[in-house]
Amino acid sequence: MLSQPQIEQIVNDYQDPSALMTFGDSKARVVVKIEGNSVNVAVTLGYPVQGYIASLQAGLLAELKQQTQSDDVTVVIEWKVTKHKVQQGIKGVASVKNIIAVASGKGGVGKSTTSVNLALALAADGAKVGILDADIYGPSQPRMLGTSQRPESIDGKRIEPIVSYGLQCMSIGFLIDEEEPMIWRGPMVTQALEQMLNDTNWTGLDYLVIDLPPGTGDIQLTLSQKVPVSGAVIVTTPQDIALLDARKALKMFEKVNVSVMGVIENMSTHICSSCGHEEHIFGAGGGEKMAKQYGVDLLGELPLDIKIREDADGGHPTVVNDPDGSIGMAYRTIARRLAARLAKQGKDYTSSFPNIVIKND
Repeated sequence: MLSQPQIEQIVNDYQDPSALMTFGDSKARVVVKIEGNSVNVAVTLGYPVQGYIASLQAGLLAELKQQTQSDDVTVVIEWKVTKHKVQQGIKGVASVKNIIAVASGKGGVGKSTTSVNLALALAADGAKVGILDADIYGPSQPRMLGTSQRPESIDGKRIEPIVSYGLQCMSIGFLIDEEEPMIWRGPMVTQALEQMLNDTNWTGLDYLVIDLPPGTGDIQLTLSQKVPVSGAVIVTTPQDIALLDARKALKMFEKVNVSVMGVIENMSTHICSSCGHEEHIFGAGGGEKMAKQYGVDLLGELPLDIKIREDADGGHPTVVNDPDGSIGMAYRTIARRLAARLAKQGKDYTSSFPNIVIKND
């Protein structure tokens, strides 16, 4: 029989096949109890796995039985999302554990579609998730989520988020007509972002996904200076022009001490719906090359597929419309890799410390 430390090492070395990260690297809590010939293993992961917890348990159980040469092994896997480190000196948002910023260097790379599908994928694995549409000039989340409701205020101070497909959502698009342009200067735009973030009555969120406007302008600067961001994701296409701007977005987050969880390459390949021919329309390998250059992970690649566009335009994103299809599973896999890498980050203990007040009496 193997010793307790040896079994703990086996568990820590076990790789989540979907997140592509070992339990040890994701800072899982592992408890091993040996009673006679029986081995009982309890694992608490720091990211949601509800959608595939059974297969995860079965895989670890098979590994332990093989390594211990025993059939008397039990495995229980649980998960709990905790609050992770943000930029120094920035106060957290009430009822929000982690904020994930989804950014792109330029428009038209599919950032908003990716944002909503990532949020829905995290929710599909059991997390409580919200999405904030920070693109004040071009809000698209109301259309993608298939709702045009107007937010209400119960207490006259905070506004209630719109709930669609289980996501708590807020967007300037809920407050104006769809065809009305936002002709605002920078200060008004940044103030609108702060109000939507802080005055929305978010409820018990594990993750709040912020769909940023493209580029590195006022909104991004406000985000880095006043919004507690746990991690950022860069969306790009393999095209050289898109990658050039995506690098600027990544370097911006580095300069303001926001951890970049990885790169998502959208429109990676196009598969002809008639003949099945696969073609790299925008080039190949650009996202992977960029990720290696800056020492971050390539979280995944998404195809250029008419179904993604049709689902988003129709108000039922792919993760909801076809969760087990190849594209839906691609989004879900990317979300799992993102959440696991966020779990690897240090925890935020600021709320554990009391406020210290010094008085001169």
